[in-house]
Amino acid sequence: SLPAITDRSDFVSRLIITSTPLSYYNHGSSMLRLSRCVRQRPLRACAPDTLSASNSQCIRSRPAVRQLSTTCAGPTSARFAQWVDKSTGKLDSAGIEAKWKARWAEIKAQRQRQKQDQAPLSAEDIEQLFYVLVMFPYPSGVLHMGHVRVYTISDMLSRFHKMNGQRVVHPMGWDAFGLPAENAAIERGIAPDEWTRSNIAVMKDQLSRILADFDWDRELATCDPAYYKWTQHIFLQLLKHDMVYRKEAVVNWDPIDQTVLANEQVDKDGRSWRSGAVVEQRKLKQWFARITDYAQELLDDLETLDWPEHVKSMQANWIGRSEGAELEFVLDMPVSSNQHQSIPVFTSRPDTLFGVSYLAIAPDHPLVSRVYLPAQCADAVLQCAQELINSQSGGGDRSQRTKAGVFTGLYARHPLDTNRRVPVYVADYVLSEYGTGAVMGVPAHDTRDYEFCQANAVPVHPPVIEPGSTDTGDDSAVFTGLGVLRNIPENGAFGGMSSKDAHLAIVAAAATRGLGKAVVNYRLRDWLLSRQRYWGAPVPVIHCQSCGAVPVPESDLPVELPADVVLSGRGGSPLAHAADWLNCECPKCRQPAKRDTDTLDTFVDSSWYFLRYADPHNSALPFGSLAASAAMPVDIYIGGVEHAILHLLYSRFISKFLWKTGRYGSKALERDLSVSAEIKAAVARKEAAGARNGEPFKRLLTQGMVHGLTYKEPSTGRFLKPDEVQTAAKGTLPRIIATGETPTVSYEKMSKSKYNGVDPGETVAAYGADVTRLHMLYLAPPQDVLEWDTQSIVGMQRWVGRIGRLVDCACEADVHESLEHALASRGAWSSEARETYR
Repeated sequence: SLPAITDRSDFVSRLIITSTPLSYYNHGSSMLRLSRCVRQRPLRACAPDTLSASNSQCIRSRPAVRQLSTTCAGPTSARFAQWVDKSTGKLDSAGIEAKWKARWAEIKAQRQRQKQDQAPLSAEDIEQLFYVLVMFPYPSGVLHMGHVRVYTISDMLSRFHKMNGQRVVHPMGWDAFGLPAENAAIERGIAPDEWTRSNIAVMKDQLSRILADFDWDRELATCDPAYYKWTQHIFLQLLKHDMVYRKEAVVNWDPIDQTVLANEQVDKDGRSWRSGAVVEQRKLKQWFARITDYAQELLDDLETLDWPEHVKSMQANWIGRSEGAELEFVLDMPVSSNQHQSIPVFTSRPDTLFGVSYLAIAPDHPLVSRVYLPAQCADAVLQCAQELINSQSGGGDRSQRTKAGVFTGLYARHPLDTNRRVPVYVADYVLSEYGTGAVMGVPAHDTRDYEFCQANAVPVHPPVIEPGSTDTGDDSAVFTGLGVLRNIPENGAFGGMSSKDAHLAIVAAAATRGLGKAVVNYRLRDWLLSRQRYWGAPVPVIHCQSCGAVPVPESDLPVELPADVVLSGRGGSPLAHAADWLNCECPKCRQPAKRDTDTLDTFVDSSWYFLRYADPHNSALPFGSLAASAAMPVDIYIGGVEHAILHLLYSRFISKFLWKTGRYGSKALERDLSVSAEIKAAVARKEAAGARNGEPFKRLLTQGMVHGLTYKEPSTGRFLKPDEVQTAAKGTLPRIIATGETPTVSYEKMSKSKYNGVDPGETVAAYGADVTRLHMLYLAPPQDVLEWDTQSIVGMQRWVGRIGRLVDCACEADVHESLEHALASRGAWSSEARETYR
């Protein structure tokens, strides 16, 4: 991406450039592409100011060589040289950028007026459409170098595909809801909406300064009622298809501020970030989405995606498919018919069943109750269980989870050896949401179980499996691999079987007794949608004493946030205190009722925004079926690897749900009589060639982080501010001004605490946007960590200067009929220009 360096009539009327449509000089700073591999061919004149990336006949014809303007027949005074200070040799980047930003604004305004005359979407349009999407940012109000990198990458790809004759969609928007804006509003005493919109305006200006060329006519913000109306609509569609439900779930509770805390608001010691109170775990009724219904599909379809392998592995591990068995351990105590008779446990290793030494249940398991616990130990067990529950809060220290526990006083009978009584423990590492909330402990064949036994003085049952003949064995105290069941009395008839055969045989034997079955389990849990905060999309449900939970009628959407809410961070959900908003009428029985005071997880907002971009001004639907079907899937999605799990997983789930329920895709268009057969066929071909089964992102590019130059005091490791260090001339070392010592120098993630951040605005002001962007692209491959420094940026300045002087040389000659004819005159160029072209 090189700068637009002269008047367009001077630049493009003489420099003949090959390959596909180059009317895209209208799209920001020019990417100069000189090719020696061209066919001699007469030029075809196109008026550049009337070309459109969507409907120009010049674009559709795609000639191999094109002259962009015939309005100027000779040299003009508007040359690259005029932008260079003769005394210093410095390029006036600011002047060039100001000129071209004004020019592009004119062109885009003209293009908007031309949209009224556009022909309907054609099959050819669909085939030429290319969707470049960068993950939309949270509007923090500050553009950092990480932003510059990712937007430079997406802008470069957008321009490249535009120059190759494709109809590129390259939108931008704002992931504007969430806790940071609410906290900032509380600290500053202003409304979150005001804070957010102010930040959006600042960041749009910053994006303009780096010459990022987005489809701003598609802009959206998730906090806009016109957007979250459709977020609420999608929630109601999930509810309609029984993909959303409400149940009690554990939350982090601040007992002083009387409010729910997000995990990130709990420090490493399990205390509230605001009040300092020890955070408690409480149960509240909350909304969940049944993403687990899609677990296998989400896992299988990873193989169809052109994504980095490590990202696919992260998603697969998060979904966590396990094939095993559910085994029943009958309680060894008298129980009534309405009480729990047994403890079901899930295990992926039924072959180790005869090595079980204990059962472990979650701290909030139903058995952790005075109804079941022996009287003599109930108080101690309940107290310990509550401490373990509190330690599981978001920021608590989880390093001890493999060790903390307490004996309940309960025993259960072994399912295949009823003479064996197995003790039952409460253990911190067992979660009630995973499996059955109970597991069997086999310390001889599981390292975690072995550590738990050592910490809690649990007798360890001897090994029941030994390495097979081809196995080299394991010198540690725990053999965790597959092998052969030992021929010992404990293993009974299963002795001598391989682990694989014993797995099947033991499950079959337990099933015969009605105490076991083969099951597939997933680590993936249903998606918790509820947040007890203000700055989010309100859950569109009304609670009535007679009718229960009633969906808000579609005609009443959006359920807007009340504006007159006092935010303090205390006292529970702020919406619960907005009486005028809270109290309403039940849509069914017309009796007094109350609105749901939860707001939706911000991942809901970002799980479908890429579909809204396809049809951003639709006031009747979240998106039109044809518009979304033509645009999807996203051809390349660009963003940080920190979003590799949750955002991508939730987006895949919602996209698949909408696709399966006929909101977009080739199957949705089959029923639409207004769509031509040609367009239906084009959508089907695109779907077959891209990500299938409603997958939203065909290809994923995860850019690396930008690290900054970091100085530390050698003796203390204290981070040093830039003004505390005298930077070195080339070939010498930097020194600490106060002590004269040489600091420790490294490149680390940019942060305020490390004083290693770089203001993109300062870099652009000093070197220009194009040089900054080129330098960013040059320093490292997109997926790698980039170590930012400006020592070598002068090389990019020189390169831009050489390109400018090459253009000046090329523009000295008359207009030629073809590129080959134009290049035939290069003998008159300067030697530097000839070398640059070469």
